[in-house]
Amino acid sequence: MRQRDYPGSEVFIEEELTRGANYNRYIASYRSEGLKIYALLTVPLGERPPTGWPVIIFNHGYIPPGQYRTAERYVAYVDNLARNGYIIFRPDYRGHGDSEGIAEGAYSSPDYVTDVLNAVSSMKAYPEADPNRIGMWGHSMGGYITLRSMVIRDDIKAGVIWAGVVGSYPDMLCCWRRPQSETVATPLPGRGWRNSLSAIYGSPQENPAFWDSISANSYLADLSGPLQLHHGTADTSVPVVFSQTLYDQVQAAGMTVELYIYPGADHNLADPFSLAMQRTIEFFDGYLKGD
Repeated sequence: MRQRDYPGSEVFIEEELTRGANYNRYIASYRSEGLKIYALLTVPLGERPPTGWPVIIFNHGYIPPGQYRTAERYVAYVDNLARNGYIIFRPDYRGHGDSEGIAEGAYSSPDYVTDVLNAVSSMKAYPEADPNRIGMWGHSMGGYITLRSMVIRDDIKAGVIWAGVVGSYPDMLCCWRRPQSETVATPLPGRGWRNSLSAIYGSPQENPAFWDSISANSYLADLSGPLQLHHGTADTSVPVVFSQTLYDQVQAAGMTVELYIYPGADHNLADPFSLAMQRTIEFFDGYLKGD
């Protein structure tokens, strides 16, 4: 993916939405591999800074593509970030909502990451944006996309991941668990991308070089900027150990990382939302607004 080009395109305003507290809201579009990709765009009101507004590319988690709507979900998340003087650009990955293309999933295809990398390029060319102050936020599957994006290109200055699918591929195969009941957790069945990739390349034990080569965790010394991780201990969708392990791996790679664990918090960090968001904004302020 590092050898490919992600030129993005001009960003077009498709529809003006109801204004936020101190920012404008739009449905916008851009191009990714020839596809028209829609996105939610917020732009702060007030005088534009001399170099443009700092930007946060917002990578949403898994939502069934057919149910996805650009202006729905993650409303409070976007609002909190947008209120604090950031352009927010939340791509609708291909096949989601009105975006063209087929939604083939994140874990067996580079498509969603490609759409996000083209979003970065599109924002770098957006007149209101500062091309040198671009960060990235991701939740769950969006955390997987964020981590991969930050080891593919070098212009994402800081990343924040909430409840991210940030385990290596071997860990995702062996240790990604979901509750069978309220008290018993079992490994996910080997289906979909697990079966298809294993059938072609063998298991991690049989072909470790392949599985390491597609794991972002193998390239953490190349992270484009500092990383902040958040995870709840009661998350039944993504195991907290993924974030804990990534924290250790990033430290071992000599890169900057913060980790916040929230006892009893769920996958959406509903109870500690305000605290997690405060920490998120302070982190972005330090790396995207600081000297």
